[in-house]
Amino acid sequence: MGHQDILYGVEDGVAVVTLNRPDRLNAWRAEMERDVRTAMKSAADDDAVRVIVLTGAGRGFCAGADMGGLQSTVASSRGESESAAPARTRPGPFDPASRSDFQKQYAYFPAVPKPIIAAINGACAGLGLVMALYADIRFASDAAKFTTAFARRGLIAEHGISWLLPRIVGIANAADLLFSARTILAPEAGAMGLVNRVIPHQSFHDEVMAYARMLATEVSPRSQREMKREIWNAMFQGLGEAIDAANADMPASFTSEDFKEGVAHFVEKRAPAFTGR
Repeated sequence: MGHQDILYGVEDGVAVVTLNRPDRLNAWRAEMERDVRTAMKSAADDDAVRVIVLTGAGRGFCAGADMGGLQSTVASSRGESESAAPARTRPGPFDPASRSDFQKQYAYFPAVPKPIIAAINGACAGLGLVMALYADIRFASDAAKFTTAFARRGLIAEHGISWLLPRIVGIANAADLLFSARTILAPEAGAMGLVNRVIPHQSFHDEVMAYARMLATEVSPRSQREMKREIWNAMFQGLGEAIDAANADMPASFTSEDFKEGVAHFVEKRAPAFTGR
């Protein structure tokens, strides 16, 4: 599967989705939004895929919304050029069975039943940062830099970043990053918990892929699927509700193939062969 705006490949149980407009630092536009969603659906539906890596081609991860598109938005809001802003049709929910929160335009990553790792290889700004925040895990190259950008464009905290960012870095750090829209480098992003790990640029791809392959081969896909659903749902639950939900999920684990294999490979001191069932 290949598109102009993204590249897609599967190897060793890992699907790599690469934003592919390197001449524009992978600026986000409608075609890219559509293609990423299609790629995520392909990865979700493919039993050979256990982990998804989202990254960027060239020097950038994603520099945010394509400014050409924003200029047409300004023009159409002034009544100058309605044709410059094409009519947008919103796609249906990624997973109709997921929480309504995860059926919004960009908030569907939590409804993808496999871990999503954002491999932030370079500039990550605006909508690009929003996409990275919806991933489950974020690794940054030491060459990466980050900005929310919105306040310097006269915009607002878009697409749920007002909910996500404080949960990841705390309210005070979120306020700083949103109000100032200042650019931070990878070490500061690591220190405030915006990213899980900062990796030297020259070994970035190899280390990210090694981690992704570890998730794909050494741990139960069923466990990851259930845990992902549990941790994102728990953001909306009290402690008692989260405990009750986990207790309700537990019996099916004991009858699963992955539980039997999880015990067997440990007792037999061998590598696991999980099926995800």
